[in-house]
Amino acid sequence: MTEPAVLLRRGKDKAIRNRHHWIFSGAVQSFPDFENGGLLPVRSAEGEFLGWAYFNRACSIVGRMVGFGDRPPLESLREAIERAVAMRAGFFDASTTAYRLVNGEGDGVPGLIADLYGEMLVVQVSTLGMDKLKPFAVGVLTEATRARSVFERSHLPSRREEGLPMAEGLLAGDPVGPVEILENGHRFRVDIVRSQKTGLYLDQRENRRLAGSLAAGRRVLNAFAYTGGFSVFALAGGAAAVDSVDISSPSIELARENCALNGFTGAAVRFEVADVFDFIRERPLDYDLVILDPPAFAKRKGEVVAACRGYKDIHRVVFQKLPPSALVLTFSCSFFVDESLFRQVLFQAAREAGRAVRILGRHHQAYDHPVNIYHPETEYLKGFLLYVE
Repeated sequence: MTEPAVLLRRGKDKAIRNRHHWIFSGAVQSFPDFENGGLLPVRSAEGEFLGWAYFNRACSIVGRMVGFGDRPPLESLREAIERAVAMRAGFFDASTTAYRLVNGEGDGVPGLIADLYGEMLVVQVSTLGMDKLKPFAVGVLTEATRARSVFERSHLPSRREEGLPMAEGLLAGDPVGPVEILENGHRFRVDIVRSQKTGLYLDQRENRRLAGSLAAGRRVLNAFAYTGGFSVFALAGGAAAVDSVDISSPSIELARENCALNGFTGAAVRFEVADVFDFIRERPLDYDLVILDPPAFAKRKGEVVAACRGYKDIHRVVFQKLPPSALVLTFSCSFFVDESLFRQVLFQAAREAGRAVRILGRHHQAYDHPVNIYHPETEYLKGFLLYVE
């Protein structure tokens, strides 16, 4: 034990041995002197070397592993990023030019999200340790992708606990503006600087394609429409009409533009700026397919009860008002509302609505958002395709 290391309490090393990335504060027996955000070796109570992690005493998740075993930490980090980029190379062709390259712990790179939009790379950094490693990580990403620009959009609640301000700006390359990308052959304009997340909800790619396959001849409501991804796919799939509703006026304008980019205009393509909760209560909902893809209702564990109340209310009204044989494609991206709880909420909503509802399918995040089998917390998006009798 020649190098100062973090010592874990006896019996608290099981998660690390199982290649889980998080170390909670209660698992630590002692720290050496270090600056928050720094990389340190991790050892068991018996002195066995377990790997390297960065640490921040201010957080309940006090450490995050960047490498298991005795390899130098930057070598492990480089290899994890390069493996993540290489994995995506086999999945996408020229018909899709936007996808996630690095999915945090899902790819063994805690604290880092990286999405590619054509030749533009957009990163999110959620932890102090990764913020200190950002120049190295961005260098590896730029080398691996030959991206012309790297832009940071780190607007995440976790940064407050980490002692970090929100961050946005150009990290490398050419100035950033709106970019046009392809998703399964459909065109989308993405405003990187003014959008939510990194620009487009890439995790819904396969579910947008599913919506397109269900839409033929149906009247579709795309609630929480954001920039119209589900609307474009529904129209391309032959929907009779599509209504896109979102509370954000800029999002609706971009949804309108994205539909027009793909040749979809006219009386059957409608857009409305409105609170979705008000919309579903005040309108008749004469639709054959309703898509519900709201933002996270529970961003913290303490918000779960209120989130479930919101999910139940919106589904109860939708179930009450829809005509027989309608479909509902619904999602929750709230990590703290797991699939079992979300299904229970749907059951309660159906019972209160007095409608028979069948589950036709279960759906999750796209495969460029992998779930690390050793780190199940990387699974967050869950969805159901429902048949309302």
